[in-house]
Formats: sequence, structure tokens, C-alpha cells
Amino acid sequence: MTQPVHAGLDERLRQLIRDVPDFPEPGVVFKDITPLLADHAAFTEVVSALADAGRDADGTVVVDKVAGMEARGFILAAPVALALGTGFVPVRKAGKLPGATHAVSYALEYGEATLEVHRDSIDPGDRVLLVDDVLATGGTADATRRLVELCGGTVHAFAVLMELSFLSGRDAIDGLPLHSLQTV
Repeated sequence: MTQPVHAGLDERLRQLIRDVPDFPEPGVVFKDITPLLADHAAFTEVVSALADAGRDADGTVVVDKVAGMEARGFILAAPVALALGTGFVPVRKAGKLPGATHAVSYALEYGEATLEVHRDSIDPGDRVLLVDDVLATGGTADATRRLVELCGGTVHAFAVLMELSFLSGRDAIDGLPLHSLQTV
């Protein structure tokens, strides 16, 4: 059996992503990726591994854009777009983009949130790779998929640094190929 290109990455992620209990509120264990981002070699490998989701088996880039969700998704998606030679599309919280936007609201555990994307950031027919730091409940990923579709694009796949499997986010993105570098 061939060894994965990114052998040992899971262990490096376990060493460099720290748990912060009771942040931002009691009962939540926050996954702090700042130590990972500060490690040039590990960050470079993460970007490369996430970019693999935008290539076919021969290594050919098969996406036209990379979309990253506010806020930590920006940190990962922008260098992934550079690695793939594509454009980067920021998906922002409501009211943060200056031009004409599409908006999608979705349910959170307590309340509702709205994401927006510039209407002209994704061309009809564009194949888009979604990149974020964490897949939790899947609401953000599903809302972003709907934004891409409102622009006329197609989501190729969703690539994340880590999937929190106990929150069942895969259910919300049913049918969307998921590339997770770590599952916890």
C-alpha cells in the first residue's frame, strides 16, 4: 500500500492544535489553531493537503475558485487559492461586503446567522472548493454551498482542517465530498 503524501500530518495537528475549555462560553472546547499557524512547516503542509481537494488524481487543478468562510476559513482558503492558482472568494457575515451580495440565513444552536458573498465573485459555471477550519454542525458549509449556487457556481468539494464528528456536520452537507485532515 502506498504511504499517504501527508503521512504524519494527523499527529502534527494533534500536537499543534490546542483545546481551550470554556471558550467562548462555558461548556465549549475551542480548537485553537494559532500554534499551527505559527509553525511554518506545518502550516505549509496543511495548505498543501487542503489544496489536494481541488485537484484530480493526476494533480490537475479542477476548480476555478476557492471560497473561505469568515473568519478562520480566510486564513486557510486564501493560501489554498494561491497554491491552486485560482481566485479567492471571501464569504462574510452580513453587512461586511460593500457591493451587491447574495445572502443566506441559517439556524444556529441559539438563533440565526446570515452569510453573504458578492454577486460577481463567482461566475456561472465556476467550480468552487469550499475551505474552512472546522466542520461542526454543517450550517456554515451548507449556507456557503447555497451562496455558490445562487451565483451560478457548483461546489466541487468541502475541505476542512478538522471535522468534529460528534456534531454530525456531514448530515448537513449530504452529498458534498468532504476532505478533512483530521476527525475528532
